[in-house]
Amino acid sequence: GGEAFASGREAAKDASLLITMLPDSRIVREAVLGEQGIADVLAKDALIIDMSSSVPVDTQSLGKDLAARGIGLIDAPVSGGVRRAVDGTLSIMAGGDAALVERATPVLQAMAKSIFATGPLGSGHAMKALNNYVSAAGLVAACEALLVGRRFGLQPETVIDVLNASTGKNNSTDVKMKQFVISESFASGFSLALMAKDLRIAADLSKLVGLDPSNAETIAAFWENAKSALETNADHTDIYRFIASAVRDR
Repeated sequence: GGEAFASGREAAKDASLLITMLPDSRIVREAVLGEQGIADVLAKDALIIDMSSSVPVDTQSLGKDLAARGIGLIDAPVSGGVRRAVDGTLSIMAGGDAALVERATPVLQAMAKSIFATGPLGSGHAMKALNNYVSAAGLVAACEALLVGRRFGLQPETVIDVLNASTGKNNSTDVKMKQFVISESFASGFSLALMAKDLRIAADLSKLVGLDPSNAETIAAFWENAKSALETNADHTDIYRFIASAVRDR
């Protein structure tokens, strides 16, 4: 097991490499540069690996502030869920200076099966948000298909088995629908609130680059509505319950 410390500053003292994995950009900045931040106790030329799901432009801003202190930063968010985290087979999207990404790679390899160098600082966080947008859209589609199939008289397991043997297969049909939705455990280990946050990042990113894909905003707003309607600790697979409650008979 790891050694316990009384505070983040104590744990980070003289560290040459530090990983942050926190809920959002604001909390990352506070942990690093806030009143009790760890930046000023790190070793000279330290490297911070932010594995949170953060706002790309906030990451770029943090990188500039840390560089002024002689501290490097890369963003390296993960994807794969709880099972792959336990197995050490996550996917990691690493953004930042190539030399810093290379320096971090041996540490990242302990957690990941696939490591992608995505480009400059912030690009890893951008890719994570876009990945979760595609994932969330697929989960919503799978939930709606299951609801319609059930109403028609199809067995839930049959719906998912056919999807997984056909072109409708996606990550949600493969590792979420039977395990967490049909079973009604709704316990994937990833919260609905965090998914909603990532989808807002993706929608805002599209506007930042001068595009306005309507589905990105629609999906983000849909999940934000679900966040407001469901319990604060709802799992992201609880989106099925929200969809089921919102379906109206014609």
